[in-house]
Amino acid sequence: MTDMLAEYRRGVLYFDAGDPLEAAKILSTVLDEEPGNAEVRLWLARAYFASAQLNRAEQHLRVLVDRDPSDHYACHLLGRTLERQNRPKDALPYLRLAAAMSSVPDYSAAVRRIAGTD
Repeated sequence: MTDMLAEYRRGVLYFDAGDPLEAAKILSTVLDEEPGNAEVRLWLARAYFASAQLNRAEQHLRVLVDRDPSDHYACHLLGRTLERQNRPKDALPYLRLAAAMSSVPDYSAAVRRIAGTD
């Protein structure tokens, strides 16, 4: 467990340092050891999103949203991932849900941006 915690922290450090590819490699190993860990899965999804591995990000974000539909950040990031895949109609419900759950300015801005493209 201690080794996985150290690896998790290392993965987050790589992400914060601007190296999402290396972060994803590290965090995917951690997730293999702890598949039920939502925090690790979210960091991995963020790393995939940041490195434009959008299908992988979507896969992990869908797991998170299915497990906890009240996770506004996971909903927002799933919507942004779908938006980046040029799927605005798929993205909009998740973006609206995130904006309804939290008053984060980026959430409402994303809704306005996508709703204008419908």
